[in-house]
Amino acid sequence: MGSDPQSAIASLDARSERVPPPEAFAATARVRDPEVLRRADEDWQGWWAEQAEHLRWLRPWDRVLHWDPPHAQWFVGGRLNVADNCLDRHVEAGHGDQVAFHWEGEPGDARSLTYAELRDEVARCANALRELGVGKGDRVNVYLPMIPELPVVMLACARIGAIHSVVFAGFSAQSLTDRIEDAGSRVLVTADGSYRKGRTVPLKEAADDAMAATDLVDACLVVRRTGDPVAMEPGRDHWYHEVVGRQDADCPPEPMDAEDVLFILYTSGTTGKPKGITHTTGGYLTQVASTARLVFDLQPDHDVYWCAADIGWVTGHSYIVYGPLANRVTSLLYEGAPDHPAPDRLWEMVARHRATILYTAPTAIRAFMRAGPEHPAAHDLSSLRLLGSVGEPINPEAWRWYHEHIGGGRCPIVDTWWQTETGAIMITPLPGLTHAKPGAAQQPFPGIKPVVVDDRGDPVAPGEGGYLTLQRPWPAMLRTIWGDDQRYRDTYWSRFGSDVYFAGDGAKLDEDGDLWLLGRVDDVMNVSGHRLSTTEVESALVDHPAVAEAAVSGRADALTGQAIVAFVTLAGEAEEHDGLADELRAHVADRIGKLARPAELHVAPDLPKTRSGKIMRRLLTDLAEGREPGDVTTLANPDAIRALAERTRQARAAARSPGNSE
Repeated sequence: MGSDPQSAIASLDARSERVPPPEAFAATARVRDPEVLRRADEDWQGWWAEQAEHLRWLRPWDRVLHWDPPHAQWFVGGRLNVADNCLDRHVEAGHGDQVAFHWEGEPGDARSLTYAELRDEVARCANALRELGVGKGDRVNVYLPMIPELPVVMLACARIGAIHSVVFAGFSAQSLTDRIEDAGSRVLVTADGSYRKGRTVPLKEAADDAMAATDLVDACLVVRRTGDPVAMEPGRDHWYHEVVGRQDADCPPEPMDAEDVLFILYTSGTTGKPKGITHTTGGYLTQVASTARLVFDLQPDHDVYWCAADIGWVTGHSYIVYGPLANRVTSLLYEGAPDHPAPDRLWEMVARHRATILYTAPTAIRAFMRAGPEHPAAHDLSSLRLLGSVGEPINPEAWRWYHEHIGGGRCPIVDTWWQTETGAIMITPLPGLTHAKPGAAQQPFPGIKPVVVDDRGDPVAPGEGGYLTLQRPWPAMLRTIWGDDQRYRDTYWSRFGSDVYFAGDGAKLDEDGDLWLLGRVDDVMNVSGHRLSTTEVESALVDHPAVAEAAVSGRADALTGQAIVAFVTLAGEAEEHDGLADELRAHVADRIGKLARPAELHVAPDLPKTRSGKIMRRLLTDLAEGREPGDVTTLANPDAIRALAERTRQARAAARSPGNSE
């Protein structure tokens, strides 16, 4: 194979099989007529208006869209309430006894909440927030583990028109302080602690440190989760069960303008000023409800749906809370790690709850691959009828493993591309219609217009790589960066014009017009003048039977501009041996070309990951460039980066030693 990465990608496409939807699934799927795609493209505003009609509006809109680039207003003049759409209307329609959430804690404690029970708890929590002085437009920070009180507080804010800002419970006290101050929040909701891999995490202690660093918070509501003793500051701190427990369950939902802010969610982790991505009410709920319904083919009377993400991320906002509840589906909610106390915890739960839909990340799938197929094989997964992937491009090998070992070859896989900024799924297969290609994001959701362009902003030819842009407004789009509209313009709408959203991702179109994501453009390495995506090199490494996971970064190189540094973990029974690194380098060269062969390859027991399962590539870039790793407070496994740093130092020292000819 030649060294041109574009020809390498094209040849990979040629080898990609097309997997049709199972006939039985397609026969009853919500979308099975390709005419839907044509109609939505020709009248995209009409399409979104049709989707909005699935919601309950307290006042109809006057105009579908007002577009003054780069600012959009959707369903202008319309009024609705998100909590009303997620709860009240289902209860009033006679579905109050249907379970909304089956919740399970990591230690094994469990509870189920029906739609009627959830509505009442949300109303009591909303009244409690009002008692603490929260009103329409006020910001509330939420720093909770994956317990039922987390969606309850979010929906309670939505009920009274407050703006929630959820902070992932794995973030540090400083990260929480930054978000409190940027949002201007007066109220914080947290817990005494949480459970993670058999340990208790002192969440209230971190919240206390965060509040000590700002004078903004004057009320803190504390959920009792672990029962560990915590400090409670009189006048500021209140036990959730005491304040919420004394409230009435009558709290009429506040009519909200379609463009009123629903939530702020911050995208930057530990470096730089956080970006407060701002989402509003009517357009956001329209798109998350419609994508949940059509991408996951939700059947509310039958499905048990599990999005195995964390609500602290946008995936949890859109596809644990708002999308599923707006469609009256029964969901699973799980607190802990998917491999605790045993590697089959997730599969045991799927089997026990008879889950029908599973939506998780490629990183998690590769971790399951590494643990071995015997773990899912030990459980009855026959209830599953659809699988989903989110968070990063899924490599074809992981796709096939997921399809075979989890879906039994009978479940369509929806590999979804979207972002915190987009709010909802943008590119995806439609499970009853699309002939899937392992590794491809495939086609835009109806009404969405992605275009892959070159440096000048011109569309690229099939087979060529470029920049992924969105060239039509969409309902769930971010409206601004909280408190910094100029940053919103500069970050997303300046590269190719004020009416073109630049997603920051590389992509290409294949000969069939299907989209392939190539990773973030800042994850594109320039080796001897050739652009190589980290994703394709990682995919080639994982294609080798000895490799379970791979992460790739570039480092400065005087000769080639950048050199490729690879970090891998081994699969199953594979063992590290003297020739393994050369074997893996040769494998990459065979799959992509000699240009893509890593200059360095380091084997590790584990790669550094966030608690949501994403590999922290920023830290690996630090190692590749020879820097000390940066802030590790958001890692689920901080020891992994320390161990890998030591292995990297030793390997480089050995390579520099006299007599080493490598």
